[in-house]
Amino acid sequence: MKQVLITGASSGIGAQLAIDYASEGWQVIACGQSEARLAELAKSNPLIMPLPFNVTNIVYVKQALESIEQLPNLIILNAGTCEYIDKGVIDSALFKRVFDVNFFGLLHCIEAMQSRFSSSTHLVIVGSSVSYVPLPRAEAYGASKAAVAYLAHTLAIDLEHIGVTVTLVNPGFVKTPLTDKNDFQMPMLVTAEYASEHIRQGISAGKIEINFPWKFNLLLKFIALLPLRLQLKAIKQFTGKRT
Repeated sequence: MKQVLITGASSGIGAQLAIDYASEGWQVIACGQSEARLAELAKSNPLIMPLPFNVTNIVYVKQALESIEQLPNLIILNAGTCEYIDKGVIDSALFKRVFDVNFFGLLHCIEAMQSRFSSSTHLVIVGSSVSYVPLPRAEAYGASKAAVAYLAHTLAIDLEHIGVTVTLVNPGFVKTPLTDKNDFQMPMLVTAEYASEHIRQGISAGKIEINFPWKFNLLLKFIALLPLRLQLKAIKQFTGKRT
């Protein structure tokens, strides 16, 4: 039976991925911080096995992941959070909270599993299209996802010698409990079902980068090619400054 491990499976994209993979007959190890939500998720399909832990605590991460008898070949590291700053006012505690989940939480999971990586391991890392260009109020979130993207690209090089495949996923705005908190218009917003479908299709096709929705990603990638002064001007027009 095919197996997949998914972090951030308590809600949003991770939960939808767990549901969809289980419906296709995969055994799913659903990891997340909320034990209650994972338990509810497991009730939907007996193939979903909940594994609750907080990615920010390396001790709990190692205890949980080392308890898995056989590490799945497919690992989707999706856990993430988002907080915005206000009008450029830096709050280092906010940055730390975001990085602890989005970046160091990711590192904790990789560190806990890396000794069992093999030539059949497919490591899927969920980043964000926000890493392409600077977006207003996204200093903490964007910086964390830029770090995630750099990490994914370098791991693709450094893990090649043991045959590990690394895929970076760059979603645009996806309707989830996390984005429901946003107080601004989200262009080209897609559903978690849409995100899950595109991620699963990309993984199945062996892509090393999965971007969606394609029009949104294409626009941001085009802006990223411009000189910085023009990038900033284009982003201000695109977002209405969002301050």
